[in-house]
Amino acid sequence: MKADEVPQDKRDFKEGDKIHKLMYAVDTDGKYTGITSAGWEAENIATKQAWDAVDEELAETAEKVKRGELSPIAYFMQKNLMEVSLLAKYAGKWQWQVKRHFKPAVFKKLSGDMLAKYAAIFNITADELKNFGK
Repeated sequence: MKADEVPQDKRDFKEGDKIHKLMYAVDTDGKYTGITSAGWEAENIATKQAWDAVDEELAETAEKVKRGELSPIAYFMQKNLMEVSLLAKYAGKWQWQVKRHFKPAVFKKLSGDMLAKYAAIFNITADELKNFGK
């Protein structure tokens, strides 16, 4: 691809023009050079659809937290695009323990230290974690 052919279709979601990716193209001298690209329409549409699906799932999880079906840990894990296995590693717990912490009754009994550890992982305060959905 030549440098003047690098796609520059503007994105119309999330961060907008702030996100660019580095692509390599051939310049006028025939040498490879790095060019920033805003992407192209097909890629932008697919990315928007993927983020819309993530946002929809996150909204469903938030509703489950508000209804008392899940603890806020499940919401913040999903918001941070984490899987149970990764969260368990960060928290220093077994996966089954983290899954147990998704239960509101178990969440209410977590120690202050454990809540602080989860809050630090999610980059929020322990109060934000405890009071989410209320």
